[in-house]
Amino acid sequence: MTKPLEVDLFIPCFIDQVYPETGFNMIKILEKAGVKVHYNTNQTCCGQMAFNSGFWDEAKKLGEKFIKDFDNGRMIVGPSASCAGYVRNGYNELFYNGAYHNEYKQLQRSMFEITDFLVNIAKVTDFGSVFEHKVTFHDSCAALREYKLGDEPRKLLRNVKGLELVEMENTHECCGFGGTFSIKFEPISTAMAEQKVHSAIDTGAEYIVSTDSSCLMHQYGYIKKHNLPLKVAHIVDVLAAGL
Repeated sequence: MTKPLEVDLFIPCFIDQVYPETGFNMIKILEKAGVKVHYNTNQTCCGQMAFNSGFWDEAKKLGEKFIKDFDNGRMIVGPSASCAGYVRNGYNELFYNGAYHNEYKQLQRSMFEITDFLVNIAKVTDFGSVFEHKVTFHDSCAALREYKLGDEPRKLLRNVKGLELVEMENTHECCGFGGTFSIKFEPISTAMAEQKVHSAIDTGAEYIVSTDSSCLMHQYGYIKKHNLPLKVAHIVDVLAAGL
């Protein structure tokens, strides 16, 4: 009898504070894939926001806690290519040749964004999900450039019953969030959101779907302010639909 996969669930700050239902849906999907899920309630932030804002001492403290919270050798799965990409790459700047060198290297090998994990590790691409809507997919900058995520999200979406996937023009362009970039450079950030949202509207899609809730939150802010006929959904919530 094959031993089931076991993973630790990583819930990023955005999911914990703004979209907790996505976290619960992650558990539903992973268990549907036959994966045993563990959740350490002591976990907090991975430190990405502090790191990207230049507060490296604070980021290091958060990183040390993160390493300790997930120091058990299991794979770690999270619903954010941005956070997973940061742990895989940013921790090199903080811990290379330091006291946590071996621990952070092991952590990096264990860290997975959920669509990557489902397609390439769990080898499950069809959950019997039902989402009868026309959607377009937003590739976040972090997913493409930092995590190096490929076609995994689209493979999963193509197996959702009733879902029609249409591609927007310039799908690889940034939506303008960029963490604190959207605060420090608000006019530029807003213009980028406008361009991305209208590219999505031009497809006739009802929803923008992505692997990163931060991008979706940013785009939805523009959509809501201008009362536009478009919604947003994290890919986890789409995959959990109808289960």
